[in-house]
Amino acid sequence: QVQLVESGGGLVQAGGSLRLSCAASGRTFINFAMGWFRQAPGKEREFVAAITWPGDNTLYADSVKGRFTISRDNAKNTVYLQMNSLKPEDTALYYCAFRYGSSWATVESYDYTYWAPGTQVTVSS
Repeated sequence: QVQLVESGGGLVQAGGSLRLSCAASGRTFINFAMGWFRQAPGKEREFVAAITWPGDNTLYADSVKGRFTISRDNAKNTVYLQMNSLKPEDTALYYCAFRYGSSWATVESYDYTYWAPGTQVTVSS
């Protein structure tokens, strides 16, 4: 059974930084893309960032481009999201997702197979 475990969420002041991590276990993970999505209260889930296998290409939402960086450690089956210059509008529940069986990163949530429970990020003004 696949398990995704997130860490790194929390409360931070505007302008601050957080680093989210998401580790997968339960099967052999090769040739799969990883992504981060978020959902704020009263809003739909939205794409944040994604990274291909083995990690040479990335995608970012316009709202986070230049502030967030996605990376991965394939030896650890782990994806990271470094978030800098955080804004109150970044407040949301952040989810990591794995796209099993495909190395291509996409912005569509329905392309991703496994999802973590979510970790809360709150940015105060």
